[in-house]
Amino acid sequence: MNLHHPKSILITGASSGIGAALARCYAAQGITLHLGGRNPARLAEVGAACSARGATAHIREQDVTDRQGMTAWVTQAFAVGPIDLVIASAGISGGTGRREKRGGTGASESEPREQIERIFAVNVGGAINTLIPAMEAMRGIAAPGGGPRGQIALMSSLAGFRGLPGAPAYAASKAAVRSLGEGLRGIAGRAGIRVSVICPGFVKTPLTASNPYPMPFLLTAERAAAIIRRGLAADRSRIAFPWPLYALVWTVAALPPGLTDPILARLPRKPAI
Repeated sequence: MNLHHPKSILITGASSGIGAALARCYAAQGITLHLGGRNPARLAEVGAACSARGATAHIREQDVTDRQGMTAWVTQAFAVGPIDLVIASAGISGGTGRREKRGGTGASESEPREQIERIFAVNVGGAINTLIPAMEAMRGIAAPGGGPRGQIALMSSLAGFRGLPGAPAYAASKAAVRSLGEGLRGIAGRAGIRVSVICPGFVKTPLTASNPYPMPFLLTAERAAAIIRRGLAADRSRIAFPWPLYALVWTVAALPPGLTDPILARLPRKPAI
């Protein structure tokens, strides 16, 4: 397996956003792509775009919260041929911004239980449902010369560096994914499996389209995909970008909560799901 030139790639959340941009970024002659997503129409469009670039694209309508379905899909993909790179990109967002209550009886600024559970099920559970079968399959791949057996990338976020009053569950879910990936890197590395965590800032995708506030250093999904690809090729443990926002978030996270809580409490809130 060559980190610089993966030949077979599996991507979850490939029907839109960064996942779709990554699929198009890697699509080329001789590349096999296994693309999963929940929207069959958009997924078919992404698959067709990748095929037009010469790639062999296998698409599958797949919910990452379906543990058995994910295990079956990942296993089937590896049966086609060894997967060099698995990217767990599927995710949803939601915050404490005002939303109309069901029945149109006013609005709520709290984060409902069902939203918290859904965010964790997709962002954390979906990453686990991708990670576990991928690692098990990669352990069975021969690695001549002690080289890497494969590479796994987990999609976190710069929001995962500090709890955010505007999006508590989203920030917590991304913090969990970041910690999980960074912790597993040392363990998986002993088996020849590279693990990287991706921490983007604001990227122009359906997840950010409803944000009613300025998003500093906003990147296109295509630009984000190019940065991620370079980081994965370099086997970076943490691919965090853009660097000015990363530096700001890192600084805020390092400061005492007593200093930062009043500031964060006044920031705009992410819309609820």
